[in-house]
Amino acid sequence: MTKKVLLLVFFLLITPLPTLHPENREIIQTDQLSVLFEKPLRIAAKEIVHIYPPLKTQLENTLEWTIEFKPTIVLVNDSGKFQEMTGNSLIVAYALPQKNLIVIDYSKMNTKPFSLGPIIKHELCHLLLHHKIRKVILPRWLDEGVSQWASDGLAEIIMSSKGAILDGAVLSNRLLSLRRLDKRFPRDEKSLLLAYEESKSVVEFITKEFGRKGLLDLLKNMEEGDEVDVAILKSLSIPPDELQRRWQTHLKKRTTWFAYLASNLYGILFFLAALITVAGFVRVIIKKRRYEDEDDWA
Repeated sequence: MTKKVLLLVFFLLITPLPTLHPENREIIQTDQLSVLFEKPLRIAAKEIVHIYPPLKTQLENTLEWTIEFKPTIVLVNDSGKFQEMTGNSLIVAYALPQKNLIVIDYSKMNTKPFSLGPIIKHELCHLLLHHKIRKVILPRWLDEGVSQWASDGLAEIIMSSKGAILDGAVLSNRLLSLRRLDKRFPRDEKSLLLAYEESKSVVEFITKEFGRKGLLDLLKNMEEGDEVDVAILKSLSIPPDELQRRWQTHLKKRTTWFAYLASNLYGILFFLAALITVAGFVRVIIKKRRYEDEDDWA
């Protein structure tokens, strides 16, 4: 897994807003959104204005909810400034639901295969979920899982490990419980990535076992004021603990050591090659010392 993994997150706590230089700042407003940016990013801002309406419609059709708010999208071109705001070098975008705000580190958009469309849809989904579910607390795993599910397989873009961390956790019995992921995700990189992978996996499991309707019913029950445990029982006809048990059983059945080793074959071969190189180097050193000892005795 590469060290630099780009994540998309949302913040419900007070997060510093980006400070754009007034002399360089511009804004484009339409009846559907506002885009705040610095002058060098005018082309990117116009692209957002162009792609936003179909993204909005797609998300509305996916979740069967209407987006009645007008978001503001802020483009930041200074990666260092963005990192100061988030406190994490892994983050590429975040959403502030209470302000209907999406902030994007545009300097990362040149990192393939990143593109604005999936990022905006992902963060817009966070805003929509929190706009609709206000009466009860939306669990973090459900919020993140639905946002990944709804944003065109975004997990494949942001997860360079492509499920390897989840498979490893399954095989070593180190899965994080959903209860642990209710309020917040872990801060260390490996556990954070596992939390993202688990969130998407459990939402995909719900749609596979109970259909898209099961997931949408769960969200609508929460919109009406049901806590997540009650909403799961009503919409899926099983308690939360049983949902977690079935999901984990599903993961264990599909995950094998053979599949895990196959998916990590490149890394394993690289590691073995490194060991062979080190072993060869050690042998050369040993031979050299033997020759030196023989010369000393000659």
